[in-house]
Amino acid sequence: MILPSPVGAGLLHRVPAGPKLAGLAVAALALTMVPQGPISIAVCLVAVIALYPIAGVPLSAAGTELWRLRAVLVVLAVALAVFVSPVAAWVSTGRVAALLLLAALLTLTTRMSDLLAVLQRLLRPVRRVGIDPEAVSMAVSLTVTMVPVVAGFAQRVRDAERARGVRLGVRGVVPLLVLTLRHADQVGDALAARGVG
Repeated sequence: MILPSPVGAGLLHRVPAGPKLAGLAVAALALTMVPQGPISIAVCLVAVIALYPIAGVPLSAAGTELWRLRAVLVVLAVALAVFVSPVAAWVSTGRVAALLLLAALLTLTTRMSDLLAVLQRLLRPVRRVGIDPEAVSMAVSLTVTMVPVVAGFAQRVRDAERARGVRLGVRGVVPLLVLTLRHADQVGDALAARGVG
């Protein structure tokens, strides 16, 4: 499924990247620092999912994001349910899901170039201690863009398994690692060719 482009006419598409990034930071702090119960977490999740159509992004995009992250969420929920309690599992997993959905909404409604410009402005003071804001912004950009690429590689490995009628299990990490490292080499060569050190 193809997710919506950051270029759109929805409400959040028209908000500058700076306020959206600040809103995400405030929401993250509120979700992690304010004590919540099962009902309040459910309300938070419903509110975050409701933001998608308000922002002009199809509601199915929220479902796609949750489906892509299902392994992480299931492992977290099961571990907490077994070692802590089912209530703690619901609250903590719901909190993580809400944060991930908010972050996904930010990337779906904001151009990467706008986010990088904001990051460079925020990081400008660290130049005094010898840190290059442009290099940090580039690293953040590459990290964010690599997530869907690696997810695509994982899908290719699963498709290859199905086509051959085999199930590699843990050994499936090996071809995924090979594809990821090969892609990293290609990205490194492309950056070097453009003079990016």
